[in-house]
Amino acid sequence: MSTAWMKLNDESTTPSPALLVYPDRIEENLRRMIARVGHPGRLRPHLKTHKLPQVIALQVALGLTKAKCATLAEAEMGARAGATDILIAAQLVGPNVPRFLALQRAFPAVAFSTIADDPGAVTALASAAQAAGTTVEILLDLDVGMARTGIAPGPAAAALYRTLATTPGLRAGGLHAYDGHLRQPLLAERSAAAADGMARVEAFRAALLAQPLPVPRLVYGGTPTFPVHAPRTAHDATLECSPGTCVLWDAGYATGVPDLDFLHAAVLLTRVISRPGANRLCLDLGHKSVASEMPHPRALFPSLPDARAVTHSEEHLVIETARAAEFPVGSALCALPWHICPTVALHDRVHVVRAGRISEEWTVTARARRLTL
Repeated sequence: MSTAWMKLNDESTTPSPALLVYPDRIEENLRRMIARVGHPGRLRPHLKTHKLPQVIALQVALGLTKAKCATLAEAEMGARAGATDILIAAQLVGPNVPRFLALQRAFPAVAFSTIADDPGAVTALASAAQAAGTTVEILLDLDVGMARTGIAPGPAAAALYRTLATTPGLRAGGLHAYDGHLRQPLLAERSAAAADGMARVEAFRAALLAQPLPVPRLVYGGTPTFPVHAPRTAHDATLECSPGTCVLWDAGYATGVPDLDFLHAAVLLTRVISRPGANRLCLDLGHKSVASEMPHPRALFPSLPDARAVTHSEEHLVIETARAAEFPVGSALCALPWHICPTVALHDRVHVVRAGRISEEWTVTARARRLTL
């Protein structure tokens, strides 16, 4: 892999650890996403990966006005940055219900929606919406094998969907399904694994339409199965794909799903702060700078392909490499995070690289749990 694009001419004045982003590569990734589905209206990119209003502005400029998010802060950020149709892919409970209603009031021109899989949560949201004199659009969240959220397609799911479609204060917005558990390296195997879930969802949708109940949209999948579902959008106008990681890309997906041709657009700048042994380097790239929820490797070093993590703690990452002698204390290294989404959330700002230099800094706005609402 060529690393010339990572070169930072002013790295000596850039503090570390730092997260660098490359807008030209981000925009190219967005164009590649659109090319896979043929039209920006068939995409609903997930905002949780980047949490940056400037990236939303790039999306909107390319016609990507729909968005998916995980938190109310991300939804508010999306609305302020120009997105006009925002799905909060988390069931609203407790104080998040009045916060969501406040969000609707604050941005009346934005179409907000959410998901649900529980009758009690639906009843509570309906009561709050009726009391506020408004309507909330809800997509039924279907479990297609992830076993994290959602209700299995079947009679109970159909009954809950009828509730969404007939209860005052609610509007049935369609179906939502996420098959993020499917990460087979070979596209043919991933496609075969995804086919079962999609077949069950399509049969369920057909049964709802036959009742008849409105099913205006189907929001399906994430990044690994994006190449599986993207071709379906050509003959299913209601299908929306919702990948997120491919906006910035990371080493985990680049390694695990090599059929996706997205560009790395986020890089970690780190420095050698100690040399604890002949073949070891200690870097300032601890748990607080790179996502550490998975086993190593948590970052890949293009200039040190033999690097192996030895220990990892809050502020330090010790790696072992046969080339350690080439990197004195103070040397800078670039690393590709294995999982970019939680890595972004660890940084309060990103350094924007244009033509090899830091041009500005962007605040990672939606790493906060609350903005103004």
